[in-house]
Amino acid sequence: MMKTLNEYMGLPYRMEIVEDTSEGGFVVSFPDLPGCITSGETIEDAVRNAKDAKSAWLEAALEDGISIPEPESLEGYSGQFKIRMPRSLHRSLAEHSKREGISMNQYCLYLLAKNDAVYLK
Repeated sequence: MMKTLNEYMGLPYRMEIVEDTSEGGFVVSFPDLPGCITSGETIEDAVRNAKDAKSAWLEAALEDGISIPEPESLEGYSGQFKIRMPRSLHRSLAEHSKREGISMNQYCLYLLAKNDAVYLK
């Protein structure tokens, strides 16, 4: 049974935001919806435009009878992993997190997220 536009809009499609260093602004795409892409001068504009682009993409697919993929599931990901590191790195991370006033777990999460954002550029 085919879902309605509102049902598809309510699904958790992953949105990727990348800074456009050559033209300026930000580009937004939905990896699970091929060709669904937009941009904006600010992140706020780009996210607002992304909602419109997603709606237009889904509406066109429904009208044309095109199969709409479901969002990629996160079920295979627990959000946890263990890592072994040199003692000197462990000490350095512990010292930095203490200086920041946060747990080492939160500090490492911050570093991973920051690096992942750089990688997406």
